[in-house]
Amino acid sequence: AQVVVECGGGSVQTGESLRLSCAASGYTYSMTSMAWFRQAPGKEREGVACISSGATIIEYADFAKGRFTISRDNIKNMLYLQMNSLKPEDTAIYSCARGPVGSCPWGFRSADFDSWGQGTPVIVAS
Repeated sequence: AQVVVECGGGSVQTGESLRLSCAASGYTYSMTSMAWFRQAPGKEREGVACISSGATIIEYADFAKGRFTISRDNIKNMLYLQMNSLKPEDTAIYSCARGPVGSCPWGFRSADFDSWGQGTPVIVAS
């Protein structure tokens, strides 16, 4: 079965950084796009960033541009999200998910992804 497990969340102060990791198994990781999503309390899940199978195409949500960096290691079957200059509005549960083979789907909506992890919490204090 396809499994993804996230880790690396925690509580930080405004302006600090966190690096999230996602370990994937049970499928050919290097063939599929991957993405990070987040869901804040009382809000809908939203896409953060998406990376194509070969890391040649990367897309970010507007709020992530310039602060977050998505990357992947196709040897270790790992996905990462480096988050800098964190703000209180970044507080959410962050999850990784498997996308289609190859490139990121347009707009990287959550409906286009499967094999969701349970998520890791990020709390940013003001």
